[in-house]
Amino acid sequence: MNKTELEGTAHLLDELDKKLMVLLRDGRTLIGYLRSVDQFANLVLHRTIERIHVGKEYGDIPRGVFIVRGENVVLLGEIDAEKEAELPLTEVSVDEILDAQRQEQESKQEQQKLVSKALKERGLHLMPDLTHDDMF
Repeated sequence: MNKTELEGTAHLLDELDKKLMVLLRDGRTLIGYLRSVDQFANLVLHRTIERIHVGKEYGDIPRGVFIVRGENVVLLGEIDAEKEAELPLTEVSVDEILDAQRQEQESKQEQQKLVSKALKERGLHLMPDLTHDDMF
C-alpha cells in the first residue's frame, strides 16, 4: 500500500468542503458541505438541506448546520453540480412535498393493512418492516 493512501474514515478528509449527499439509516437524505469529520465518521455538514422525494417531485427543507453521528450514515457521495442542474425531477414547495410524503405514507400503510389482512385470512403473519426503525 502506498504511504499516501488513507485508510478508514481518513478517506473522508479528501471530501472536506465538498458538497455531499448523505443517506441516513432512517431514510432521510441530507445534502450539505462537509466541514468536519472524526475517527468515528461523525460528520458536520454546513448549509444543509433535507431533500424529500415523492414520485417525480422533490422538495428541500433548509436545515443549516447538521451534525450526523457516523453510525447513522448508510451512504455518502459527492454531488456532481452539472448533473444536479439536470435533475429529471420537479422541485415543489416544502408544504407540497410534505403533503405528498404524508399521502404516500398513508397509502403505504393502507396497502400494508390490506396485505396483512389477506395473509391473516390464509393463516399467515406478515413480519413488520424494521429497516427504517432505530433498533439500538
